[in-house]
Amino acid sequence: MLVWAWPGVHTAEAACGSVTCFVVVGSQQQVPQAGILTFNTMYNYTPMRLLDGTNGVIPAIDQAGRRLILDHHQEVRTITQTVNFDLNYGITDRLGVQVSIPYLWRTHKHIDGLGEEGVNGEGELVPFRDNGIGDMIITAKYNVLPTLRSMIVAGFGVQVPTGSTTARDAAGEVMESPTQLGRGNVGLIGSVYQTYELIPHRLNQFFYGSYRHTFRNNDGYQFGDEYNLNLGASGVPLERAPWLVLTGQFHWRYLVHDNISASLERSATPADAPDFPGETIVLDPAITNRRVPTTGSTYFAFSPGFQVSLDGLIDSPLTKWTSVYFHSQIPIMRDSNNNLAQGISYIFGITRSFQLTKSAL
Repeated sequence: MLVWAWPGVHTAEAACGSVTCFVVVGSQQQVPQAGILTFNTMYNYTPMRLLDGTNGVIPAIDQAGRRLILDHHQEVRTITQTVNFDLNYGITDRLGVQVSIPYLWRTHKHIDGLGEEGVNGEGELVPFRDNGIGDMIITAKYNVLPTLRSMIVAGFGVQVPTGSTTARDAAGEVMESPTQLGRGNVGLIGSVYQTYELIPHRLNQFFYGSYRHTFRNNDGYQFGDEYNLNLGASGVPLERAPWLVLTGQFHWRYLVHDNISASLERSATPADAPDFPGETIVLDPAITNRRVPTTGSTYFAFSPGFQVSLDGLIDSPLTKWTSVYFHSQIPIMRDSNNNLAQGISYIFGITRSFQLTKSAL
């Protein structure tokens, strides 16, 4: 059966927003035949900026002091680059295991200390930069409905907290949890992947849905639950060029508000003169679970792309079972609660399969 489609890497945006682009790559979501190892290497470039009509003023997250400080930051931008190393192995023709290891480069800028720093309480620009391994995901997958033209794959994954949570910004302060490379605690991910050949070897329809829940970390921060839905199709436009596959898919993502166990404060405003600029004002000293108001988002986008099968172009051992792909993700609708929003993103990747046992195929 000829199957097309496309990969998933997830990172939620929050107090200082940071996300990565998500598209579906069938070689990741499927269960390979028994004894086949499929290796995906994917580069993901995701910029984030403020939308028109928003000012990017958000709360500060002081996890060390367990404080939520309203109107203390003003977001400027975030750029996340990710190289994801993905191993997908078929234990049997219906049961597989997948391991995804992301390596991230993240740059972020915000204006810190609104109402507190600067002559007029304008705050100060604080940049942040970090790179390293993110949170690894281990997923067990089972092909519920294997037929010649279709499949339904159910997956259950565990996101392991392998990413750093202690990086510091240019001012020497521990950066807020949402911008760290790791989340600091285990996450659970359930997923369903479905595909059907509408026209054998020419046109393929696919669907992917996932849900993630992350537990509260030791800093008292809990990332909001994440819902993803993808619906798309891929096809061979030219019968004489079966090595070229064009793909289009729609992606919808919903992020629930984050939560922190903290006291509640607010930044000083001109109405607090003569104590402006000045220290933050305590609204509630009790450390309790509080929703972070400018987190959570709704995002809807379209992703055109293509895949080229190299072994269909070049007869060589180096290109056997090898393909390359490219995708862009173009936002259609975004609501980021006055926070940074994902811009046009790009994904480049290469897929290579290896036969590890003689019984395969």
